[in-house]
Formats: sequence, structure tokens, C-alpha cells
Amino acid sequence: MLALAALVLTSGCIGFLTGEETLTFESEPATADATVAGNAGYETNGTETFAVNRTLSFGGQERQIAASNHITTYEKTLDLGFFGEAKLGSFSVISTPAVEVAGQPRSPIGDYSNDDLIRLVDNRYQGLSDVDQVSSRNVQMLGQTANVTKYSATARFGGDEVDVYVHVTKVQHNEDFVVAIGLYPQQLDGEEGNVLELIRSVEHPSEA
Repeated sequence: MLALAALVLTSGCIGFLTGEETLTFESEPATADATVAGNAGYETNGTETFAVNRTLSFGGQERQIAASNHITTYEKTLDLGFFGEAKLGSFSVISTPAVEVAGQPRSPIGDYSNDDLIRLVDNRYQGLSDVDQVSSRNVQMLGQTANVTKYSATARFGGDEVDVYVHVTKVQHNEDFVVAIGLYPQQLDGEEGNVLELIRSVEHPSEA
């Protein structure tokens, strides 16, 4: 109960203490630099907000928190020869609050490894199979050293299976965690350079 009282003093949320109100957090949007994205052939689909609600327990009492997150997505039309042209190149930037309640981290993203984050890949690919780690390297993102993991996988798109590479990374910046995910067909391995440049160009906070 002391932890809850301390939270009230810092947040002013009496309703959260009594269980009558939900404690809310909201991330700042994150995007890739528009010039870098355009030069790489990626077009943005805009930024969307999505909410995640969680129930926390304090001293045997349950309280509700709600986190508003942002995702900015980019797509690139690629020519796969036999498959023709399709929007198969994908880059996403996700920002989620680095939630702390009563001094305790409450954001699951904070504990996610890159192996966990790959599950956040754009669901337009109807999930991934045969996921294997290929390599790992450090890249600067938001002034920090971000560990970028490259995976090989098989994705389904429009009823067809496509072998893809996926690049995943995360940093904590200001009050948010920022995740970057890039995906493209393996036969276009030269696309890796574009994805790494997009990661380097991530801006946060951004006027989405």
C-alpha cells in the first residue's frame, strides 16, 4: 500500500488508488526520416495509435493501467520477377511507454530480446516460419548503440511463401522504448543497406 501511496503523490491519480480510474501512459510517435525513406523507395502508410491495457497487483489489490502506443509503417514495391510487383518491403517503427509504476518497470517491451520482438512483425505476412538468426551488428539509432539482429524466415503473402530477411532492434529513448523492424525478400539482399539507413534515421519524438 505504501507503493500505491507513493504513486499517488507523484501522479496525483487518486482514482487509481481507489480503483475507480485507470492510470494512463502515452508514447511519443517515432518515424524514419522522410528524405531517407523516400531515397530508399519507401512510402509511409502513416502513424497509428493502439492501446494496451494491463491489470497490475499491489498488495493483493488489482489496478488497471492503459498504455497508448504508436506505430509508423513504410512499404516498398518490389519486383520479384515470377511473382510480379508487390508491396513486400516493409519497415515499421514502434514507440511504447517505458512504464514505471511505484518505481517498478511495467512495460513488457523492456524485457523483450530481439528474438521476442520479431513476433511484432507486420501481420500482413500472416506470420513467420523457419525463423533463424543469421547475424548481429551494432548500429547507431537515436544517438545510442542499438544491437540489430538479422533473421532468415519464410513469410506468407497472398497465398505464396516468400523467403525473407528480418532486421530487429530496440532502444530506450526519453520516456519510451523505440523498436525498429525491417523485412524484405531474401533475393533482394542488397536491401539490407536501405533498412540499416532507415534504422539510423529514426526520429523520436516526431511529428507523425
